[in-house]
Amino acid sequence: MHSHFLSHFFFFFLLVPLLCLLLLSFPHTVHCQCSKRPPVIFNFGDSNSDTGGLAAGLGFPINSPNGRIFFNRSTGRFSDGRLLIDLLCQSLNTSFVSPYLDSLGGSKFTNGANFAVAGSATLPKFVPFSLSIQLMQFLHYKARTLELVTTGSGNSINDEGFRNALYMIDIGQNDLSNSFSKNLTYAQVIKRIPSIITQIKNAINTLYNQGGRNFWIHNTGPFGCLPQKLSLVQNKDLDPYGCISSYNSAARVFNEGLRHLCVEMRSELKDAKVVYVDIYSIKYDLIANATKYGFSSPLMACCGFGGPPYNYNIKVTCGNPGSQACDDGSKFISWDGIHYTEAANTIIASKVLSTAYSTPRTTFDFFCSQLTI
Repeated sequence: MHSHFLSHFFFFFLLVPLLCLLLLSFPHTVHCQCSKRPPVIFNFGDSNSDTGGLAAGLGFPINSPNGRIFFNRSTGRFSDGRLLIDLLCQSLNTSFVSPYLDSLGGSKFTNGANFAVAGSATLPKFVPFSLSIQLMQFLHYKARTLELVTTGSGNSINDEGFRNALYMIDIGQNDLSNSFSKNLTYAQVIKRIPSIITQIKNAINTLYNQGGRNFWIHNTGPFGCLPQKLSLVQNKDLDPYGCISSYNSAARVFNEGLRHLCVEMRSELKDAKVVYVDIYSIKYDLIANATKYGFSSPLMACCGFGGPPYNYNIKVTCGNPGSQACDDGSKFISWDGIHYTEAANTIIASKVLSTAYSTPRTTFDFFCSQLTI
């Protein structure tokens, strides 16, 4: 009887580690549970990850049909549905990260906060809502939150929560885009890139000095493929897929600088994990191989004005009087000429979660302390 029990016990004892190893090889089946709380995420960025900051902070109207397919209303996101950050949160079985500026959303920010605001850049430093301003907001938020913890108020994030949190940064596209919009030459735009990278480095160092140890850094996408740019730029130098070569080249130079920064940070910040995610390759592949993914007209906006080839008019943008939205956004990559549809974001999220585009190859739930099925 006892020997039979012991044999089963040892079999179970050996089986558990093997199951854990198997689970680790299938990241999509693993969920997070950080310190018996939901995963904590702090995000810094621009409209690519703005979940309502611009609408809440400036009262900027982001009207219907934005948000039409998942939320069934506009939530301040520039999309017909969920953004990449929303889908990444859902992969962890946690709620969406609420905009820090939204005082009416009812969030207690127990799973982090989103400081991203549409239009944000790294430079100039002290223009709302630059990366520096977002960092200042985080520092204020953290200090106030820890005060509440000390007084025993609510279910706020404690010091350990801040230390174990994931710090996401997705910014830089507006720095490059704005430079081209000011009619700077390609060489002048490239010359600005080291200053942009320095601001991101400063942000990582600030967060590290505040105890942050887990960093998830997105590079910038091929903004030379955006219908907005294609409709506005005269004398375009187009690549084989119809994108503006010089714009995408600048994005690749920036991305190489950002990749090098992440290598440098891994060396300098020995106890930190710094993951670099190649969003550019994911998005460019989506456009170059649109038919394979079920998309038609990869360079045309679903929601806008003007019809083919780009359906973008700067005077009649999506959600404003005169604009019209396509019937089926799932056939389009571009939602409004600048931002992506939920259908495109879903594919982008699946590629990010595959770990094939992250350096080092890392599952998105790496910052979680406890794995459960």
